[in-house]
Amino acid sequence: MALLLSLLTALHLAAAVYAQRRLPSYVAGTRRAAGLRVVLLLAGIAVGSLATVYAAQPHVAVLAFLSGFGAVHVPAAVILFLKRAQGAGKS
Repeated sequence: MALLLSLLTALHLAAAVYAQRRLPSYVAGTRRAAGLRVVLLLAGIAVGSLATVYAAQPHVAVLAFLSGFGAVHVPAAVILFLKRAQGAGKS
């Protein structure tokens, strides 16, 4: 169980890093990009905190928090990846 959660957490965190790094490249305006970053970070913290409620052990709680945090970024990462694949500009 912990191994599966570790792998899922790694994928979710990779999506979070990708989304946070690519966001300024595809969002017009520095303030708008910063605002979206803050929204993603706050939503990630909220979902990660909720995920810890279901963890029975402390190390699983950490993985659950990180996985929940990263999971919020997955849709944004997919959208940014598709925009990059299409060669889209800032919007």
